Amino acid sequence: MSLTMPAGTSAHRDMPYVAGGGERQQLDLLLPSRSTSIPVVVWIHGGAWSVGDKTNNVPLWLLDEGYAVASINYRLSGQAVFPAQIEDCLAAVRWLRAHAGQYGIDGGRIAAWGESSGGHLAALAGTAADAKAFKVGGHLDVSSRVQAVIDFFGPTDFLQMDAHRLPTGQVHDVSDSPESLVIGGPIQENQEKSARANPITYVSSEAPPFLIVHGDSDPLVPHHQSLLLEVALNNAGVPVTLHTVKGGGHGRFTDPAVPQLVRQFLATQVADRRG
Repeated sequence: MSLTMPAGTSAHRDMPYVAGGGERQQLDLLLPSRSTSIPVVVWIHGGAWSVGDKTNNVPLWLLDEGYAVASINYRLSGQAVFPAQIEDCLAAVRWLRAHAGQYGIDGGRIAAWGESSGGHLAALAGTAADAKAFKVGGHLDVSSRVQAVIDFFGPTDFLQMDAHRLPTGQVHDVSDSPESLVIGGPIQENQEKSARANPITYVSSEAPPFLIVHGDSDPLVPHHQSLLLEVALNNAGVPVTLHTVKGGGHGRFTDPAVPQLVRQFLATQVADRRG
């Protein structure tokens, strides 16, 4: 699927961020009309870690507001189990930082934004960037850190999902759930692996600011998952805003506060800061 770009913008497509990697380790770098010191938003698509593509739901409106958008593919659960997905996301951040001068982007102003499974990976990029076990691939001499995270309805603690799911919501404590498939086995029988995939495991005071958005009627990812992350970040002294969309399901929000919050968050945490 191709993206229709706003006038005056440009695109560098299908760029490998891992040497010798396949199409799942490529990114599209979309640039606004400005040419220097461009803040970057890394877009991480959803799809239950099993489907999806870097052309899905890309927030192209960011280009009109002066941001570059790096929309990334990452290995899906049918190709490799966790931690391949976060290894790829962090490798993409390092690639962007290493090539900042070439494309006029600001390597000190990078935000991660994802929805659903992409929100989970964006949250991990914020909390686990310094985890040695996830530093795989190129540019290992470059920081994997992002300066801000936007997490749209991402899972956190897989082991608590069924305890708080809606009565008609998706069941997660089964062997073929998205969470079980991404860690390589039933989540309740692989609690250490589940903990390793939990962004909360890595929360510290060093994490960047977070904006979390979640509907309280989400049938796939219980709203409680975001409450858990909010509490952990607050306890660590990390700036965090959790916006609950009343009656909201799994995305497709019509709440006018959501885009306003995203704009203000990015303006404060990325656009107005110089690295």
